[in-house]
Amino acid sequence: MFSRTPSCRPQPADLRPASWGRRRVLAGCAAAALIAGPAAAQDYPSQPIRVIVTFPPGGSTDIIARVLSGGIERRLGRPLVIENRSGAGGNIGMDVVAKAPPDGYTLGIGAAGALAVNPSLYPAMPYDPVRDLSAVAMIAEIPFVLVANPGQPARTLPELLAAARARPDGLTVAHGGNGTAMHLSAELLNQMAELRIVNVPFRGTGPSVTAVLSGSTDLGMLDLPSSLTLIREGKVRALGVTSARRLAALPDVPTFGEAGVAGYESVGWFGLVAPARTPDTIIARLNGAFNEALREPQVVERLGTLGVEPRTGSPAEFAAFVRSEGAKWAEVVRVSGAKPE
Repeated sequence: MFSRTPSCRPQPADLRPASWGRRRVLAGCAAAALIAGPAAAQDYPSQPIRVIVTFPPGGSTDIIARVLSGGIERRLGRPLVIENRSGAGGNIGMDVVAKAPPDGYTLGIGAAGALAVNPSLYPAMPYDPVRDLSAVAMIAEIPFVLVANPGQPARTLPELLAAARARPDGLTVAHGGNGTAMHLSAELLNQMAELRIVNVPFRGTGPSVTAVLSGSTDLGMLDLPSSLTLIREGKVRALGVTSARRLAALPDVPTFGEAGVAGYESVGWFGLVAPARTPDTIIARLNGAFNEALREPQVVERLGTLGVEPRTGSPAEFAAFVRSEGAKWAEVVRVSGAKPE
């Protein structure tokens, strides 16, 4: 015989004036729901997990997700299905996550743009990062590098700054999309160095790399995973890094501060999110799995060769960081007048 769950609809006997029976049935249903939720979370995961990456294949977000995937699969016992959903500075992919069922089977790996910047950039957002997403884990930080096509005459960052001041609106810089950390890093350079380099957005780092290689743009504000090999092979010229200190991967490339833009610092970051109302037990399980994977020596070494610094922490710490980043970059967006594509 099949066991039967009491119906949550009022039964004829419940329609007495005091409605006592109806209240009893509804209370029982509420209690059953509370019990079922934790029980389902304890069984998590029982199927493959879809991970939405908000940029095309080949970019930093995609590379980091794939480097981590093996360690996460070993810990969770289920495969990760990485799905690239690019466009609108990460909004398209994050909107998929925000509207997914809060069961832990659709997650998103996004960058600063989609998680902290875009509410200040886009007049109409399809989701609210704070209201519609649950912070799961900080994953990594990454500085950027300003590169030039080898055909450009400027061979150093001071030479480039001088050329840009001599030709307002005469130089172009490619980046991975409006609202991305690469875009805002370029805008911050314009503001702090009093330049007018024209920003040219693309749908992810991969297409922006192609633009620099082809000479379609003079410069590119790129992330290290996408550009390090090209720099070492001499296909693009590295002019400066956006971090406060020189990078071990590019020890001969100066910081912007060393080149005369005092106080300049901008790093990109990546984090894991789930739909809002995902059970805390699932969030905790995912946070633990990602933190452990990020500490694996082979993962640290692999990310390090790409110029990526792993970051770990609690969901609460990541949520607070997202809020602080939103406030920081809102001012850069306001001053620059940056607009979405």
